[in-house]
Amino acid sequence: MHQIKRLIELHLQGRSIRQLNKLTGISRNTVRDYLRKLLQCGRSLADLLAVDDAELLTIVQTEEPSNNAGRLIDHRFDSIKHRLDYYCSELSRRGVTRSLLWEEYKADHPDGYGYSQFCEHLSRHLKRDSAVMHFTHKPGEVMQVDFAGGKLGYVDPNSGEWMSCEVLICVLPFSHFIYAEALRSQRQEDFIKGFGNALTYIGGVPGCIKCDNMRIAVIRAHRYEPVFTEAMEFLAAHYGTTIVTARVRKPRDKPSVEKGVDVAYKKLYAPLRDQVFTSIEQLNAALRKQLEVLNNQPFKAREGTRRQQFDEFERPLLKSLPTSVYLIRNVTEATVQRNYHVIVGQDRHQYSVPYTLIGKRLKVIYTVDTVDIYDGLTRVALHRRNYQKYGYTTLADHMPERHKHVLDQQGWNAEDFEKHASFVGPATLKVIQRVLQSRSFYAQTYTTCLGILRLKKKYSKERLESACQRIQDAPTVSFRIVENVLKNHLDKSASDTVYNPPLHRQIRGPQSYQ
Repeated sequence: MHQIKRLIELHLQGRSIRQLNKLTGISRNTVRDYLRKLLQCGRSLADLLAVDDAELLTIVQTEEPSNNAGRLIDHRFDSIKHRLDYYCSELSRRGVTRSLLWEEYKADHPDGYGYSQFCEHLSRHLKRDSAVMHFTHKPGEVMQVDFAGGKLGYVDPNSGEWMSCEVLICVLPFSHFIYAEALRSQRQEDFIKGFGNALTYIGGVPGCIKCDNMRIAVIRAHRYEPVFTEAMEFLAAHYGTTIVTARVRKPRDKPSVEKGVDVAYKKLYAPLRDQVFTSIEQLNAALRKQLEVLNNQPFKAREGTRRQQFDEFERPLLKSLPTSVYLIRNVTEATVQRNYHVIVGQDRHQYSVPYTLIGKRLKVIYTVDTVDIYDGLTRVALHRRNYQKYGYTTLADHMPERHKHVLDQQGWNAEDFEKHASFVGPATLKVIQRVLQSRSFYAQTYTTCLGILRLKKKYSKERLESACQRIQDAPTVSFRIVENVLKNHLDKSASDTVYNPPLHRQIRGPQSYQ
C-alpha cells in the first residue's frame, strides 16, 4: 500500500501517467485503474493519504465488469469454483482422471474452460488442501513401527533358492533413532519377535507404540476404538506400554517411520546391495553394522547425531524392560513315526526324538526360534527351529546304536579308512591304500574298504593282517580275494604267496618278452 500512497502523492504534484509509471514501476494501465478507483470512491486524494492500509486496499481492489483498458472479468470461474471440492473427491476414486472430469464439465458448460485451464484451477485447489501440520514430539513418548515395501533376502546354501525377507522399521520421532531387522515374514510371531528385538536394541520401552492397521495387529480398524488381536493385547501388557494405530490410509499419521523407510533404502539397503548372504542371521548382522553407522552419522540440518539425541534426552525417560522376552508359543501334538521323528505341520519339517518313543503321542511347543518336545511333563528334545520344508533335524543321541554306526561310516573319507587300517597292521594299511588308488573316484572304493575292515570282526585282527600280508604284493587286491584267503585258511599256510602257477609249455615266461 505504500506504493499506492506514493502514487497519490505524485499525482497531487501534477505528474503525468508516463511519469508515474517510471517513478513507481507500476504499468500505465494499472496506474489508470488505481487513479480511477481512487477518484470515484467519493473522498479526496488528500484524505486517502491518511487512511490505513486495510481500508485503502478495499478501495483499489473493487472489481468492475469492464474497464477503459478493455479487460473483462472472466465469469467462467463462477461455474466451476463451487464444484472444485467435488472434482477433487472424484479424483480419489479408481479410474477417474482429470480428462474424464473435464469432459463431464464441458458437457454441462460448452462455453467453459479448455482442458489446460480446467487442470490449472483444479491443481490450485488441490494445493490449498495439501497443507501439512507440524507436530512436536516428546522424548520417549512414542515409537512408530512399519514394514518397508522393499525387501531384502539371502541365498539358501542347501537349495540355492533366494529367500525373501520382510524388513521391520522402528523409529523414535523425537531423536529419529532408527532400528531395522529382516524377518522371515510378516506373520504375527515374526513381528512380535522383531518388536521385542527393537526394544532390546533401544534398551527400554516407550510410552506407546504406533503402527498402521496391519492384520497381525488389528482385528477391526476404527478411528476412535480399534480392536486389537489378543497377541497384541498380551504384548502391550507384557512390556507395560500402549498400542495405538494410525487412521486408515493416512500415512501422515506416522510420518517419522515413513521417512525412516526412505532413509533405510538409502543408508541400509544401498550399502548392502552387492553383498550375498547365506542366512538371515548373517543378513541381520550386516544390517546391525549399518545401523550403527546411520545412528552415529551427524545430522545435516542440525547439530548432533541420532545416537546423541537418543542417549541424552530419550533413554532416561524409557521404561525398563521386563526380565523376559515376549514370544508366541504354539502348542500341538504329534505321533512319533518309525523314523523317530515328529512333524511340525506349519513348516512340514521333522524333528528327532529318542527312538524308544516310537509310536507315542507327544506334545510339541514351538516358538519362532525353538521347538520343545514333551512326553508328559518331561522334555525329551529341544531343537532350533528350521524353516526348510520337508527337511529333517536329527540329533545323534536320539538314534539307535546301529544307526549311529551307519551315520559315522557315511562321513568317512580315505584318511579315515587308512587310520582304521593302521590299527590292524601295516599289511592291512597297504592293501587299503592299494584299493583306494585303484579307482580315480575315491567314493567308489569306500564300500570295498569298509568290507575288508569288517572282516576283522568275523576272523580277528590277527588273521586279517596275516591275509593282507599274503596278498599285499599280488597283481590285484579286492574284498573277494581277502575273504577267500580267510575262508580257505590260506592265511595260516606257510607259503609266502597266495598262488604259484605251475610250469607248462602254454604259459609264457619272462624269456618270451626279451
